[in-house]
Amino acid sequence: MTPSNTRNEQNTPNPPASVVASPTLSATEITTPRLRLRKAHDADRAGFIELQTDPQVRLHLGGPRPVAAVEQYFDTMGVAHVTDKPGTFVIADRTTDDLVGTLLIHRRPAALPGHVTEEGGELELTYVLRRPAWGTGLAFEAATAALRAAASELPDQPVLIVTQTANTRSLDLAARLGFRRVSTFEAYEAEQALAVADLHSFLAG
Repeated sequence: MTPSNTRNEQNTPNPPASVVASPTLSATEITTPRLRLRKAHDADRAGFIELQTDPQVRLHLGGPRPVAAVEQYFDTMGVAHVTDKPGTFVIADRTTDDLVGTLLIHRRPAALPGHVTEEGGELELTYVLRRPAWGTGLAFEAATAALRAAASELPDQPVLIVTQTANTRSLDLAARLGFRRVSTFEAYEAEQALAVADLHSFLAG
């Protein structure tokens, strides 16, 4: 599941235009023992549609989107467009290359609530996985690899996770990754939890 909580921006793999133009992860591919974080291609279309329309995947993300609307989006924009921006990845099975989910390391817009610095624009980790991947440790594997890659090329700085407090799966995973919960706030008609970690804490030992 995903720690993202916004309805239209952060639960999709494409951050909004208002994202602060600060450096983020430049890598275009990251591999782990079971996964490959890569850019999107046409074969990912069905997986993307499933992520956007599955009621359980979208439970804490504003609910499922209409299938027709999602299909129209991909008909218009194409699939590769989804991962155009730096720090946006398809999480793919390393053996089959099938889409497992999506992951972003991007900048949280200053206009949104939930920050630990006065100026905002902190790095934020967002991910979402298809239901068959839940409970397999793949979210932890993907997030750890992406955070290590970011830590290896960026200065030390805060990195955030924001999720509904009702999303206990994501809160548990955030804690396992080493994020510490620092505050809660109301947004999108639900209580949100803000968790933070130091980027360089993810540097491989």
